[in-house]
Amino acid sequence: MATIDTVKEVLEENLDINPETVSDDSTFDSLGIDSLDMVELICDLEEKCDVDFGEPEGLKTVGELVEYIDSL
Repeated sequence: MATIDTVKEVLEENLDINPETVSDDSTFDSLGIDSLDMVELICDLEEKCDVDFGEPEGLKTVGELVEYIDSL
């Protein structure tokens, strides 16, 4: 499964965000994801992708998050 699909799946499961509305250019603000949601998203993605994110900062879009995950 591609990383973007994993991110979309977690967004749908945890935040009820329609995956069809999510693209690489989607900002977390535009998706209604606040800082608390972001922490939860990171934790869920760490578990699902079996990676340790550390403390990513400055991620504004889904595409930036996908690139970050793929770089780990």
